[in-house]
Amino acid sequence: MVEFGKKLKERQIQEWQAYYINYKLMKKRVKQYAQQIQIGALDRRQVLKDFSKMLDNQIEKIVLFLLEQQGVLAGRLAKLGEQHSSAEQLDIAKISELREAYRVVGQDLLKLLFFVEMNAIGIRKILKKFDKRFGYRFTDYYVKTRANHPYSQLQQVFKHVGVGAVVGAISRNLGELQERQGSYLSIYDQPALALQDPINDQIKAAVDRLTHSTNFLNFLAQHALIMQEELPTPAEAQIDDRKYHFMSLLLNLANTFLYMVNTYIIVPTADDYATSLGAAATVCGIIIGAMAIAQVFSSVYFSAWSNKSYFKPLIFSSIVLFLGNTLYALAYDFKSIWVLLIGRLFCGLGSARAVNRRYISDCVPLNIRMQASAGFVSASALGMACGPALAGILQTNFKIYKLTINQDTLPGWVMAAAWLVYLVWLGISFKEPSREENHVEPQSTAESAQNELENGIRQPLLLTSDGDHQDDDDDTELDGSEEASEESRMTANSIASAYRLLTPSVKVQLLIYFMLKYAIEILLSESSVVTTYYFKWSTSTVAIFLACIGLTVLPVNIFVGSYISNMFEERQILLVSEIMVCIGILLSFHVIIPYSVPQYVCSGLIMFVFAEVLEGVNLSLLSRVMSSRLSKGTYNGGLLSTEAGTLARVVADATITLVGYLGVSKLLNLTLLPSLLICIASIIATCFTYNSLY
Repeated sequence: MVEFGKKLKERQIQEWQAYYINYKLMKKRVKQYAQQIQIGALDRRQVLKDFSKMLDNQIEKIVLFLLEQQGVLAGRLAKLGEQHSSAEQLDIAKISELREAYRVVGQDLLKLLFFVEMNAIGIRKILKKFDKRFGYRFTDYYVKTRANHPYSQLQQVFKHVGVGAVVGAISRNLGELQERQGSYLSIYDQPALALQDPINDQIKAAVDRLTHSTNFLNFLAQHALIMQEELPTPAEAQIDDRKYHFMSLLLNLANTFLYMVNTYIIVPTADDYATSLGAAATVCGIIIGAMAIAQVFSSVYFSAWSNKSYFKPLIFSSIVLFLGNTLYALAYDFKSIWVLLIGRLFCGLGSARAVNRRYISDCVPLNIRMQASAGFVSASALGMACGPALAGILQTNFKIYKLTINQDTLPGWVMAAAWLVYLVWLGISFKEPSREENHVEPQSTAESAQNELENGIRQPLLLTSDGDHQDDDDDTELDGSEEASEESRMTANSIASAYRLLTPSVKVQLLIYFMLKYAIEILLSESSVVTTYYFKWSTSTVAIFLACIGLTVLPVNIFVGSYISNMFEERQILLVSEIMVCIGILLSFHVIIPYSVPQYVCSGLIMFVFAEVLEGVNLSLLSRVMSSRLSKGTYNGGLLSTEAGTLARVVADATITLVGYLGVSKLLNLTLLPSLLICIASIIATCFTYNSLY
């Protein structure tokens, strides 16, 4: 991993070199400030004033050059527009020549967008470095004062109104010059019209990175938290192409789907199974949560195992899940709650979601990784809906020899059969990707820049975190050298080292993730007990309710990803979603007698829907503010988020069982109370770090 200062120097457009942020100078100035403060030559107020002025000057230099280049491009487009106005009288050769001229302007626009992106990343990094050195919340102050000012030059860089006009002119004219069977169509007449010229796609990808604009596919993929390294090299795409195998990807997605079905298929019948074995109905919390308890440990060893192989962990996972479901089904005839709990623990030990994520991150090409990530989330959502729905169908009661087949045991037998079929399919079709080192010929700076733009990776441009303890590029000075220390570039090799890389912003996002998973688990796991107590619902009714809730995931993400996320900033959606989850929790409390079905269903839907919205935005922000050192290795960002979510489920399920001993009548309010307190805490924490999520 090459540190950012060297990357910036290598990837600069040479003729524009003087207009880039002077990252090296500013980094050295930060070091000098530290030395001068130490000997008493400067006080902290002077340092803040001097550094602010220097950064303002750097941004002004970038903005003025940006405006100048926008004017140059606008002038060229105006001349081409005059030629275009007479396009009706031009022959095909002249029209082709005109289209090529627009493409050339488009290529120059791509260079300008890449210029802005590199400078934006430089600004973010130098702010992080300053906070790290001095322990200030300077980033928070700087963004708040500059971004919201009416004459903000920071806004000129990141909102790029002028660039947007140039983009519109190029896209519109290229679209109108295309052959469309004699019709004269405009992008304004049909915004969804697919523009065939590749330069339009490249420009759109570059603009999306600058604006953080999104769509349904991108928003859905954010739930997967497939960590990306900043500024990936073109070599990565070539390596991925050699590793990629479609059937292996499909098997990973099938593993995700089956595991989620396995998790939720027992929810409608867990309380009935517990009472049939002589336990209290609220022991269903432990039965459901046993899987999550084991997953806390299995996520770590599966993540470590995936450093060496993908095939062997998936084989092991399938075998363990087959055994776990078999034990779960046999517990009824053994009349043993312990056999049932051991079966669920085995199921949790077979959780290979860490392997599924790592396979997508490491082996799927960049150009389809977003689709694969969205597929991962869709498979999870579909499994979550299918599990309870399947439980509602499996309403029967008969015996085969001495084995009882009923609504309690049949989910175990069905899942055992499913994992057995999956194991055979896995053995026949999975292809272990090569782990050999790939050597790719170095490319020129211009080619590298162009490939960066064409890859279309969405990365944050000015997302900061307060007081990083470890900078993500951590370009430490060593005797004046630009090289970072080897240790500073290593991935985290333990939970402790990963924790040290967590900034306050990251910790807040993990708290939010814990909160939403806790709230969802409380809602789902106690649904059978609560609805039976208050409304006398049957197992089938509970199954339909849970399936309908699960089916809201994809429509909600379509709406938010396609519309809401393009209208508001992610931090705004984050805060509003937290507040709505809090409102859903408040409405769920039993304070009005009698407790009604509409109150329970509506409050549950509000809580669940906005928790789903919150999850997508939360994981998107988490992937941006998290150190790039957590993008790879065993203890990566995906593992940390998985552990936070799994721990939330464990705590929620344990809470249900413990509160159940006080009586079913108190279960609803006493389990909602921790959800409310954690939600309020997360809202307060979000407000404190709000400006660092710019």
